Amino acid sequence: MKSLEELKAIRDRMQGQLGIRNESNDKTRIVVGMATCGIASGARPVLTTLSDAVLSKGLKNVSVVQTGCIGLCQYEPIVEVFEPGKEKVTYVKMTPEKALDIIDQHIIRGQIVSEYTITAIQG
Repeated sequence: MKSLEELKAIRDRMQGQLGIRNESNDKTRIVVGMATCGIASGARPVLTTLSDAVLSKGLKNVSVVQTGCIGLCQYEPIVEVFEPGKEKVTYVKMTPEKALDIIDQHIIRGQIVSEYTITAIQG
């Protein structure tokens, strides 16, 4: 972030996408953990990358939102994907590059990126 104008532009761009409570149940939600541990681990660039990708690809049925602590600090940054009628998918140790993979493979093509999931890390 280089200026107050840049911060305002980011805020304006994300204004309509943040806020879980206002989202309808027929939308895919991508939730990024933005508690202190997530931010310290790099969640902010992941959130920005996801938001920018959703906007640039014109994904109208997808929202990127932030939440507080998810409770798995050792796996931060964490991204959870909630799709209507499907089980939640938890991606861990995310990077902006992995975030783009999630958009392309999971959100657009419908294929879970198994190697980024918490199950792959734990198992």
